[in-house]
Amino acid sequence: MRLRHIEIFQAIRQTGSISGAAQLLHVSQPAVTKVLQHAEQQLGFPLFLRVKGKLQATPEALELEREVDKVSESLQGVRRLAQSLRREPGHSLRVGATPALALSLLPPAINQWTRRYPDIVCELSSAHSRELVQNLLMREIDVALTLQRPDHPGLTAQALASGVLVALAPLDYWPQAARGTPLPLMELAGAPLIGLSSADPLAAKLDGYLKAVEPAPRVSIAVQTYSLARAMVESGAGLAVIDPFTALGASPASTAIRPLTPALPITLYAVTRAAEALPHTLSSLLEIFGGRAQEQLDRLMTGD
Repeated sequence: MRLRHIEIFQAIRQTGSISGAAQLLHVSQPAVTKVLQHAEQQLGFPLFLRVKGKLQATPEALELEREVDKVSESLQGVRRLAQSLRREPGHSLRVGATPALALSLLPPAINQWTRRYPDIVCELSSAHSRELVQNLLMREIDVALTLQRPDHPGLTAQALASGVLVALAPLDYWPQAARGTPLPLMELAGAPLIGLSSADPLAAKLDGYLKAVEPAPRVSIAVQTYSLARAMVESGAGLAVIDPFTALGASPASTAIRPLTPALPITLYAVTRAAEALPHTLSSLLEIFGGRAQEQLDRLMTGD
């Protein structure tokens, strides 16, 4: 099938008629009919049958549709990449961050940066680490801020700050004297723990860390984001082991934070495309962002 055949096929599937496809594509009905007939001649079987005034896909067409959708997604990716390549360099800065960082660290850092560069537009987005990698490779963002170092030859990762995972619990879970002090790993034995989704990049690392705990923590709730884990803790559902940036955003009136010991280290990375020099505007943003992140981590460890 040619690309035009695919376009007509999808338009008919979407609208259910020749006339609807013609309106959707802004062409004449005879043009749609002609392309459809040409596609069916090349394939050697009909793609649609008329049933009660509607065009319904044949079984062969339904089999083709899965592969056609893949081609369509690839074409959309090409269009997005072309649009990104047309973008005027330096006119804007596009920043992607994981939800944990986008909700905690990014807003004040961007606010400080925009005062330094008031004429540059900053576009912000939030996605999980895997999506951010794809967005970078498609040139849809200029930098990704994440707690996971990507394993891709086309990308490079710069460490901005280092810290440790922390335990967040309802305020009355620990004695007042223990709040803010390091939490021995074994004190998680049998604890009501808010679990992380297996899709989370830190989930496997955390599972390995907790293997030494006997009896194992009781996990009855699993979530996909650290911010949701924090919300569950604030509701009193249990405690969570999460990144310190998300934990610091919890209400001190209802929660308490304790760094774990032995420490489970994490690193905040800025990921960019390899072999591309960073514009000074982006370097400035990373300096601000990294500085703010390390300040928060240092205050957490010293209890200030």
